[in-house]
Parts: sequence; C-alpha cells; structure tokens
Amino acid sequence: MANIDIKPLETPVKYGDKLFLIGSCFTEHIGNALGGLKYSVLQNPNGILFDPASVVNSIVSYIENKQYHTGNLFLLNEVYNSWAHHSRFSHIDPAKAVAIINQSQQEAHEFLKTADWVIITLGSSYSYRLQEQAIGDRTITGLKNGAANCHRAPQQWFNKHMLEIEETIALLDTCYHRIKKFNPKAKIIFTVSPVRHLRDGVVDNNRSKARLIESVHHLVNKFTDLFYFPAYELVIDVLRDYRFYDIDLAHPNYQATEYVMQRFTEAYIDKDSQALMQQIRQLIIARNHKAFQPETEAHKKFLQTQLVKAKALQEEFAFLNLSEEIRYFDV
Repeated sequence: MANIDIKPLETPVKYGDKLFLIGSCFTEHIGNALGGLKYSVLQNPNGILFDPASVVNSIVSYIENKQYHTGNLFLLNEVYNSWAHHSRFSHIDPAKAVAIINQSQQEAHEFLKTADWVIITLGSSYSYRLQEQAIGDRTITGLKNGAANCHRAPQQWFNKHMLEIEETIALLDTCYHRIKKFNPKAKIIFTVSPVRHLRDGVVDNNRSKARLIESVHHLVNKFTDLFYFPAYELVIDVLRDYRFYDIDLAHPNYQATEYVMQRFTEAYIDKDSQALMQQIRQLIIARNHKAFQPETEAHKKFLQTQLVKAKALQEEFAFLNLSEEIRYFDV
C-alpha cells in the first residue's frame, strides 16, 4: 500500500473551534463525523454543491447575507425550487421555501462571521449553465455562473461547461479574499472529493479532478493560511481498490471514509482533542447501546456509570454539549 506524508498543521483544529464546511457529498462525511463527536459544525447551508462556481457563489451569498424572495424560485414538478439550493429547500408553498432558505442564509452568515475553519470540498469542474427557458407563464433567463442543482430538469435546458483552470483559480482567489475580509481569523482547508463522477466518463472525470487539484495547489502555494488535505489521493492512490467503494463503484464506502477521517484526525486535530474524541466516542457508543432487558439492575447501573462520565466531561469541558446524552442516561 502506498503512503502519503500529510504535513501536520502548525495550529491544528481543536475542540472549541467553529468549523464551517461546504461542498460535495464528501463534505458531509467529514462534517457528520466531527459533528457526531461534538465539534461545533455548520455544513452545506445550500445543500450539497459540486463545482467551484456554485461553492463560491454560495459563500459570497452568506457573507452578504443575501435574502431570497419568491421571484428567485421556479415551479417544476409541482414544487418551488431554487437553482442555487438542494431540493431539500424546495416546497409546494413558495413562501415556505423562501422562509427555509432565508433562515439557512442567516445562520450561515452568523456562523461564518466567527468560524475558525472553513473546509471546502470540491467535487467537479463541471458547471451547468441554464439556458433561457419558458416554464409555465414565466421565462427563466440563463444563469451566468451556473445552476448549483438541476432539480431533475430536462438535460437540454443546460449548457455543461468544464471550468478552465484559470477560471477556477479566479473563483477561488476571490473566495479567499472575501472570506478573509469578512472573517480575518478564518483558516481554510481545501479537499477534492474522491467520489467518481462516472456519468461524465472516466477520462473526463479525471480531467475534471485534475483541474481542481491544480487550481487548489495554486492557492495553497500563494497563501500561508490555506491548506490542502489529500482526501482524493488517500482513496484513489493509497486504498486503490474497488472494495473500498460502494456497489455503484463511484462513492467511497464506510471503510474508506473512516480511513480518510482517521488520517484527517492524525494530521489536523491536536493531541488533546484526539484524546477527548476517544472519550466522547465511547460515550456515544454507550448512548446507542440497545438493552435487551432495560429493567435489570445491571442496565440501570450501566446507565448510572455513563451518566457520571457524561456529567464529568460536561463540567470539565464547558464548550461540549452533552445534554442529549445526560438526558438519556439520567433515568
């Protein structure tokens, strides 16, 4: 098995830091893992995003605290959607869709303003630009910077464009400066998703990923508070085996994502926080334990032991939120 030497961060991630994550579905593997271990996390306020243009446009919208209105939505398949948002923000009532979107925008604005880390996972160089379309009694004009989500609209509605390296560098450079002006203390970690976009074809998927990697490294070499974590290389070049992918041969499986998270933890999280993660992981495992005989004295004693541990951790580390676990064990 090949190995990748990942340079540790001089100032690593630690408990108490606020982590803002945005990008492809692989972003959510990292965010869910860290959030599950009680890190302060906000991820994908627009839903999953793949291409640099969609990611950058979304971040700029949080910085500017852009508020949406019903005129920004379109009706398709009986629900109102936003080209900038995942379908989980769609709704049959346009006012409710806008309310959900704007609440997420506000939360993202406030969180990003004080975030210690911004973790950006890019998935593809392909950007989809909407052509002018008539939908019902309305005409929707083309989106210059691309549609973040196509909402199962007909393929012929879009022009598919693979961003040039120069385009991506310009987008990410703008993103860096906007973030730093808005929140000077924020440090940025880029990753490239190991998810294979096989619908683009194997050759074009590799071209797409290569452009992302080259663009990100241009910025990493330019700025001192911007870093690259090699999630893509860990799966593609270290694990290097289809048994680390799901049945679709496109998405890394649980074993692969756990390996990537282990390497991220070792290189980018400080030692004290790593030790605390182990204690919290044991507490979460105990919280998820399902007793066959919950009325036994043995199980009650087990719950009491875990309650004492949870309260002790909560008292020692005020930044943790173990209220769920404490409620569960306190029977």
